[in-house]
Amino acid sequence: MSLLLLRSLPAGAFRARHSSASHLPFILAFRRIKSNPIASLQRRAIFSISASATLASETRSISAHKHPPPPSSDANTAALEWVNRTAFCGELSEPDVGKRVRLCGWVALHRVHGALTFVTLRDHTGTVQVTTLPDEFPEAHSVMNGLRLEYVIAVEGFVRPRPVESINRNMKTGSIEVAAEHVHVLNAVSFKLPFLVTTAEETKDSIKEEIRLRYRCLDLRRPHMNSNIVLRHRVVKLIRRYLEDFHGFVEIETPILSRSTPEGARDYLVPSRIQPGTFYALPQSPQLFKQMLMVSGFDKYYQIARCFRDEDLRADRQPEFTQLDMEMAFTPLEDMLKLNEELIRKVFFEIIGVELPNPFPRLTYTEAMIRYGSDRPDTRFNLELKDVSDVFRGSTFKLFADTLSSGGIIKALCVPSGAKYYSNTALKRGDIYFEAIKSGAKGLPFLKVSSDGIPALVSSLDLAKQDCLLKLLLASSDDLILFAVGKPTSVNKILDRLRIHVANELCLIDHSRHSILWVTDFPMFEWNDSEERFEALHHPFTAPNPEDMKDLSSARALAYDLVYNGVEIGGGSLRIYKREIQEKVLEIVGISSEQAEAKFGYLLEALDMGAPPHGGIAFGLDRLLSPRLPLPSVPLLAPLRRWMPSSLRISHFRPYKLSIHLNLCNFFLIQFAYPPLERVVSSGRVVITLVCCLYVKFGLHFLLDIYRSSIIFPE
Repeated sequence: MSLLLLRSLPAGAFRARHSSASHLPFILAFRRIKSNPIASLQRRAIFSISASATLASETRSISAHKHPPPPSSDANTAALEWVNRTAFCGELSEPDVGKRVRLCGWVALHRVHGALTFVTLRDHTGTVQVTTLPDEFPEAHSVMNGLRLEYVIAVEGFVRPRPVESINRNMKTGSIEVAAEHVHVLNAVSFKLPFLVTTAEETKDSIKEEIRLRYRCLDLRRPHMNSNIVLRHRVVKLIRRYLEDFHGFVEIETPILSRSTPEGARDYLVPSRIQPGTFYALPQSPQLFKQMLMVSGFDKYYQIARCFRDEDLRADRQPEFTQLDMEMAFTPLEDMLKLNEELIRKVFFEIIGVELPNPFPRLTYTEAMIRYGSDRPDTRFNLELKDVSDVFRGSTFKLFADTLSSGGIIKALCVPSGAKYYSNTALKRGDIYFEAIKSGAKGLPFLKVSSDGIPALVSSLDLAKQDCLLKLLLASSDDLILFAVGKPTSVNKILDRLRIHVANELCLIDHSRHSILWVTDFPMFEWNDSEERFEALHHPFTAPNPEDMKDLSSARALAYDLVYNGVEIGGGSLRIYKREIQEKVLEIVGISSEQAEAKFGYLLEALDMGAPPHGGIAFGLDRLLSPRLPLPSVPLLAPLRRWMPSSLRISHFRPYKLSIHLNLCNFFLIQFAYPPLERVVSSGRVVITLVCCLYVKFGLHFLLDIYRSSIIFPE
């Protein structure tokens, strides 16, 4: 299916317009060149930082501390062996007493007590204690004495009960142990470990995320991290079985190399060697592909899809992620929400034993923004925002009066007993103040309610309005009232951030609760002030509400987001399935009919071939799991480190013959800070002046090396 879809689409092309001026060959990017620019160019063409200098130095220091070779007689040989296990460490129990077993795994703990040596052996099922019999099996005892943590070994012996006084109740296999007859070192650890695997979860000092990702294979050996990956597998397995066995979904793969589509983020681009100067885009989502599958007659599609977005990294975002992608034909909105509620309830109940409400609560987008200042509200605590613009209308307080006269609003957040917790200093220069500044506020107006009345901030209000303010906010003595003023978008952003900050600081969040709800009736478009145009709030393929068809620019969208504990875990919409409506929506977001035909004419053509009413949803798999796992960031849920850019030599780029538009003047000014180039901008003789400057600065060989790179940057 993916092959058919890929063949049905023309290859994504982003060929630059060629200037009439001469083209100057140049490489993609490089640092400031000082002494030997050619050597620098030959070393690499793109620079990327995959680890800090500190981490690199730590790595060198770690590798410098070598352990002595393992004591077994054949440890230094280069032979490879594959040993057959007869049992697993974590599955042994009292009924196995007397059995001979062969175990393989890692040395988790190593202890020497007098004449006896004890090793805790770990594999994927758990741990078991291995002990020695120095009199009966001296060679095995000798080998075990020389073991180090995380050595890979094979142990042959028999299972026996532990002495009563040695039984470990905290260990699944704590009532038995394995007496070793033969111990064989399969592989040794040749350098000092950056952290201890077995005791890493018990140490007071947390391991830095960079170190954990750098040594990911060690991090995943930890039982807690291993169980997270297994949990992820169980969730995916449950989703597959539920969708396929109970609802008849068909899993279909969609292409990874495709065209760029307007999804709201930057694309990752892949140059085409076969068609020089053109690019593929890695999919931000399979949006258009799954719509084409609906047109193709597939009733219910799903996919555990890989998606890619070139966005700034943060704790809940990564450039490569996995999502559960679904699309259904002939499914009304209520049926769509009901099916997904059943799926999420089943996942939560069978995986973590939590019963979610039936049905899920709902909020419209407008209600969520008015009450919480966010379209993904956390309702585990009751702090709500209130619009107090009418209370202060006519007030002589300059800040509020100027805001209202310019068309802005005033909203307030009442923090119970907040006046006791926050000092005036904290409110003026403390953490809560800087939280407001980070969210775009110019200051933090506040009011402390005392038993004596209302302070000077509202002294200009008459008694009736003072009482109205307190009743509106349900404020009482020792409460703290925080204000935000300005345009509704900025006001909501400020108070939403303050609401979350205050709830965490004052421990107002009930972590035993499970807050899940739908947010519906999103606006179709939002206004972009900087570009002075409308943008699709979700994407331009979302269907407008049939009640709002007369004015699409202000229409509500048939879109829905699922929010769990303040985290958007999924979102979707019903789709536009008629060409004329799709073209109108594209026109509103500034895409002309010619551009629409060039970018996704294949979709418009498909809509003319009998497209059925359809809709879908996508759940971020990592976000679905992360609220229930105590991890600092989403990347730690990934099995392996996903984001590892590397440096490339010029020779990697030669087959692609790239043609990319850049402002050469600014580029060279940044890279070289060469004063003569400043005159290039005003003179207009870009190419000639630039070549002369480079010749004077670096010589002929430098220009020839640039030319050989075959990578073109037109003016």
